[in-house]
Amino acid sequence: MTLDLHTCYRALRARDARFDGRFFVAVSSTRIYCRPVCTVKPPKRENCRFYPSAAAAESAGYRPCLRCRPELAPGNASVDATTRVAQAAASLIEDRTLEDGGLDAVASRLGITDRHLRRAFGAEFGVSPVEFAQTQRLLLAKRLLTDTALPVTEVAYASGFGSLRRFNALFKQRYRLQPSLLRRHMRGRAPSLAETDALSFELSFRPPYDWAATSAFLGARAIAGVEAVEQSRYRRTVRVAADGKDHLGWIEVGLSAKKPALRIAVSASLARALPPVLSRVKALMDLSCNPTEVSQALGALSKRNPGLRVPGAFDGFEVAVRAILGQQISVAAARTMAGRFAAAFGEAIDTPFASLATVFPAAASIADVAPGRIARIGMPGSRARTIVALARAVADGALVLAPNADIEPTLQRLRALPGVGEWTAQYIAMRALAWPDAFPHTDLGVMKALRETDPRRVLEAGEAWRPWRAYAVMHLWQSLRKE
Repeated sequence: MTLDLHTCYRALRARDARFDGRFFVAVSSTRIYCRPVCTVKPPKRENCRFYPSAAAAESAGYRPCLRCRPELAPGNASVDATTRVAQAAASLIEDRTLEDGGLDAVASRLGITDRHLRRAFGAEFGVSPVEFAQTQRLLLAKRLLTDTALPVTEVAYASGFGSLRRFNALFKQRYRLQPSLLRRHMRGRAPSLAETDALSFELSFRPPYDWAATSAFLGARAIAGVEAVEQSRYRRTVRVAADGKDHLGWIEVGLSAKKPALRIAVSASLARALPPVLSRVKALMDLSCNPTEVSQALGALSKRNPGLRVPGAFDGFEVAVRAILGQQISVAAARTMAGRFAAAFGEAIDTPFASLATVFPAAASIADVAPGRIARIGMPGSRARTIVALARAVADGALVLAPNADIEPTLQRLRALPGVGEWTAQYIAMRALAWPDAFPHTDLGVMKALRETDPRRVLEAGEAWRPWRAYAVMHLWQSLRKE
C-alpha cells in the first residue's frame, strides 16, 4: 500500500475519520503509534512515520497508544483484486485459520498460491502474514486487558497464545509493559464475569452509519428464537467453531452514544472463541465500509440515506437457508418459515433474553435430514431438497459461505445447486459473501423502485453503480420504505 505523506499528515492534523484504519502514524520521539483520529496534540511532521497497518508499525518497533487504542480502528472494504485477497487473508487470520492449518490453508481457502498470498499481503499491510497474526493476538490481548475482567491467564489463551509464559514475555518485549500493569490505565473497576456473565467491546466504524436502517433491516428478517431487535439493540444466539469444538452463546450489538462505534456484549461462554466472534460481527454490521467512497459512486441515489450499510451474515449457511426459504414469498412469510425451521432443527440454549432460546442448526446437522421432514414445516418438497443440497455442500467444504470466499467460483457452485437461481445466488453473495457488487437484478423490490419491469433494463441501470451495486440495492429497498 502506497501512502502519500502529505495527505496522511493533513488527515492526521484534521483528525479525519475517513482515514481511520487506512493508515497509522508512528512518532519517532515517543516510539508510540496512533490512529489518525487520536485526540493528542499532533506531532511535528519530521517526527511522523506512516504505516499501512498496526502490524507494520509494531514490526518497526513502535507500541500502541493507550488513548486512541489502534486495536479499535475499523477495517477496509475493497473490490480491488489484490487488496481484497489481502484483506480476505487478514480476516482468515483473525478467525485463526493460520494457526489451524498454516499459510497453505489460508492460500488454499482463497484459491491462490502461498507465494501470491505473501506478495499481496505484504503489498497491503507491509508485513508478512505471520507477523500480522502475532500483532493481532497481542492487540486482542490488550483489548481484553483493558475492557474486561478476564484473568490474565484467560486473556492469554483467549488471544491465541499457547502458554502464559510466552504471552507475558512477548507482551513485555513488544509493549514494554507487564500485562497486569496495563489494567492500571483502566478507568474505574471492570465488573467481574460473575456480575455480568458477559464481555463488552467497542468496534469502530467510519461515520456516518445509519444504525436505524441497519437494525430495522435485521429486525424485519429476524428468525424467532435466534434473533431479535429490542430497545434499539440487535441480539442473537451464535455457534462458533474454535479449538476443535463448537462454542454456543449470545451477542448483543448497539450504537455507542458518544463514539463512532458499536458496543458489543458477548456471553462469557464465548471467551475462548473471541477472534472469530468479533470478526463475524464486523462482517454482519459492515464495519469495514467507507461510506464516502460508496456515496461518490452512487451519487444522487445515496443522498437520502447517508451511511446506509449492507448487513452481512454472522453465519453464512443461515443466511443462505433464509434466502432459499424466501424464494417467491414476502419478507414476513420468509421470516415465519425461518422461525419454524430453527425451532424444528435448532438447538436449545439458555440466555438472559426471553426472545432468544434457539441456536440455528449447523450445516452438518441438516445434511443428513430427509427432505420430507423439512417440507413438513410448510414448504414445497423441491425447496426442502435445495436446503439439504446446500447443507451437504457446506458441510463437506465444497461451498464456503464467508466474506473471504472466491466470488465467481462460489457463485458457480451456488447456481449448480438444484433450485438456486440468480436472485438467490446474488442475495447470498450480497450478504454471506459480503460482495459489494452483488446485484439481484430480478428482485421485485429493486424493479419496483426503478419503475422497471424488464430485468435486462435493471442490469443496464446497475452499470452506473459498479462496483458498489449491493449498496445501490439497499438504497433502492430503503426508498420503498419511505414511499
